[in-house]
Amino acid sequence: MNAVKTTETSLTDISAAGTGTAEQEAEAGIHAAADRARIASRRLARANRAWKDLGLQEIGKNLVAKRDLILAANAGDVAAGRAKGTSAAMLDRLTLTPERIEGLAEALEKLAGLPDPVGTVARGQTLPNGLRLRQVHVPLGVVAAIYEARPNVTVDIAGLALKSGNAVILRGGSAAAQTNAVLVDIIRDSLDAVGLPADAVQGVDAYGRAGANALMKARGKVDVLIPRGGRDLIQTVVANAAVPVIETGEGNVHIYLDRSAPVEMAVDILLNAKTQRPSVCNTVETLLVHRDAEAAADVLAALAAAGVRLHADERVRAALPAGVESQPAGEEDWGREYMDLDLAVAMVDDMDEALDHIRRWTTGHTEAIITNDLANAERFIAETDSAAVIVNASTRFTDGGELGLGAEVGISTQKLHARGPMGLRELTTTKWIVQGDGHIRI
Repeated sequence: MNAVKTTETSLTDISAAGTGTAEQEAEAGIHAAADRARIASRRLARANRAWKDLGLQEIGKNLVAKRDLILAANAGDVAAGRAKGTSAAMLDRLTLTPERIEGLAEALEKLAGLPDPVGTVARGQTLPNGLRLRQVHVPLGVVAAIYEARPNVTVDIAGLALKSGNAVILRGGSAAAQTNAVLVDIIRDSLDAVGLPADAVQGVDAYGRAGANALMKARGKVDVLIPRGGRDLIQTVVANAAVPVIETGEGNVHIYLDRSAPVEMAVDILLNAKTQRPSVCNTVETLLVHRDAEAAADVLAALAAAGVRLHADERVRAALPAGVESQPAGEEDWGREYMDLDLAVAMVDDMDEALDHIRRWTTGHTEAIITNDLANAERFIAETDSAAVIVNASTRFTDGGELGLGAEVGISTQKLHARGPMGLRELTTTKWIVQGDGHIRI
């Protein structure tokens, strides 16, 4: 999931925070929260699937029942963001509607219907000496998340953490502070109502920037930290954290329009990938057009008609259909995550050039090809090194819910432990269980 400046840049100077009283109080508060989370995680580790699913259903029920309370808090956050000049894309992410709240509740219900990853056997065998071995999935323990202007993430991460047996500490940021406070209260009350530990979900926004800094330094207290947001936030956390970090989200997403791409398919896919919800990380940001692509003119005309602002190179501008406007693309456009109705467009001579462009500018999130050539599709899959590679479908499918994971903590763009949409299985690690009958090593 950036040249667009948003409230997510609030952590940019976090490493410059001082060491005065506020910082000491924040550190003490974060450590106390982490200790409570550790105790809660041990209780969750003993909870069976039925119990955890009951908690998920209770949260979903209460989100709907307290919808008016959530919307009132959210309206305050949105009004404050608008007054500060927050971008339209970020306001869209910040805004909750009755339909989006219903969607969160439905996602929790789907999550309850998914298998519990805890205790599943990754592999096992009985050795010739009789030792019985199992490698089983277990919770990570205490998971922390830092994100901004995404109140839906509060529910998504809490739900996934609960189902996978983890306790979670949430730093949702000032932009959504009112909404997140209400959501966390609802979640904690719901857990308590079914006998699960309320401290399995804790918000730490009250500690502000100093709290975020303390969270990043809480090695030994927090098992893993997941930043979710734009480039500034993610890179700040990666650069400053002492806690193990799973890097997520930044999405400079490409679509390559191959020479053989069918016109109608190409138009439908590009419109969906760019305009369905342009503020999210799986939206296409760069279109690479084969110089002989039959679908190019129709695609560019359709995008322009839909209000997309084209940032095009000279070759594309020279080939634009009559009446389609664009502005010259500069070097900075190829690396931008616009998160708005803007699209960088370049013309390439062949797939070699398209792949070279992607390798230079990719953030490792999602790349797609639209083609009617099986050999080209297979080559694109083999040579594209991103978390998700898509053939003849919208990039908007790189999403935990769409891929059947129930929801996602984020979309990992790294290569260790988890890659792509992070669902239940990605919030577990493994441990070896070795059972013997008095065996000793000789």
